Amino acid sequence: MKQITRILFWTALCASAAMAQRWEVGAGVGGTFYTSQTISNPLGSASGTLSPGIAASAWLGNNSGHMLGGELRYDYENTNLKVSSGSTNATFGANTQAFHYDFLMHLAPQDLPVRPYVAVGGGVKFFRGTGPETEAQPLSNIALLTKTSDIKPVISVGAGVKFALGHSVQLRLEVHDYLSPFPTKVIAPALGSKAGGWLQDFVPMAALAFTL
Repeated sequence: MKQITRILFWTALCASAAMAQRWEVGAGVGGTFYTSQTISNPLGSASGTLSPGIAASAWLGNNSGHMLGGELRYDYENTNLKVSSGSTNATFGANTQAFHYDFLMHLAPQDLPVRPYVAVGGGVKFFRGTGPETEAQPLSNIALLTKTSDIKPVISVGAGVKFALGHSVQLRLEVHDYLSPFPTKVIAPALGSKAGGWLQDFVPMAALAFTL
């Protein structure tokens, strides 16, 4: 009898926890703005980065507690690879895709119409060069923009505000900082050149989310 009572207790507890969760599905659009890193060799140096572009994101999340939550996100960015030195520039079509999980800490209870939050998480990011290959490319003695791909870890840090538009609809305004090691396969240093460090990708975004 005690064993049955114990099983019923834990079953009820797990069921209550599952019912307390609120699931969220959302999507948003925004812009992407990268920092740069220096690529150098004895002949000179150049700045390597990705140009400002369009970003889109979709996620599935849940609020497992009064203030805590989490979401699995997919991000897509349409941008260009870029190397520049003085007035000389080389660009190359590109896009990125990222998959990451973020933990959310809300700064207000879930029954309030305005809920600020902070987020932190991590995952992987795919850099892909898509431009047309040419025989000659400006600044190729320092770095070459390539039609290939590179996979890097990504750290996600962000903050935003959720505005309730109805019982199950939210407007989200947020900004994320995605940090990744420099993608040396798609922005490939020339022989004798050195490049390293991390790129920061700042993404402000507006989104709609639906709670289930």
